[in-house]
Amino acid sequence: MDRLIEKARNREPEAFTRLMQMHMQTMYKVARSMLRSDEDVADAVQETILTCWEKIGQLKDGRYIKTWMVRVLINKCNDILRARKRFVPEEGMPEPAVFDRHFENVEWNEALRTIGEKYRLVIMLYYVEGFKTSEISQILDISESTVRTRLSRGREKMAGIYKADRERRAL
Repeated sequence: MDRLIEKARNREPEAFTRLMQMHMQTMYKVARSMLRSDEDVADAVQETILTCWEKIGQLKDGRYIKTWMVRVLINKCNDILRARKRFVPEEGMPEPAVFDRHFENVEWNEALRTIGEKYRLVIMLYYVEGFKTSEISQILDISESTVRTRLSRGREKMAGIYKADRERRAL
């Protein structure tokens, strides 16, 4: 892995492509947790790859390639979200729902969609992508205690959603 990262830093396209392919699923999941539209997810991932290619030389320690790349991706997703807030469609028509074929657990995804983005993102990074709280802290540029608090509150919100759903089904 270190050799691959070093080759990518030396601008070897094949090494960089392999590196990005290794992390493609992570990028998709993180972008999907923030953005609803497949087109926006594709744009965010594509822009992240381009930015990483342009700035790979700035990566100081190859061990943090995934953390660095996810940080770039989150910034790209936030750019898209900000741009979307400025855009007001003339027709005022809501965007049609997109069926998410890439996640198997529909209940999990429904519960994730109902909690706030700050909780959803931390939960995705921790439980789905396996980042440590210290790594999430670096990625999101927040304190580690804030990460732990958001994880705790996010878990509470998810538990409340599951409990309400069970009660609704019991009726």
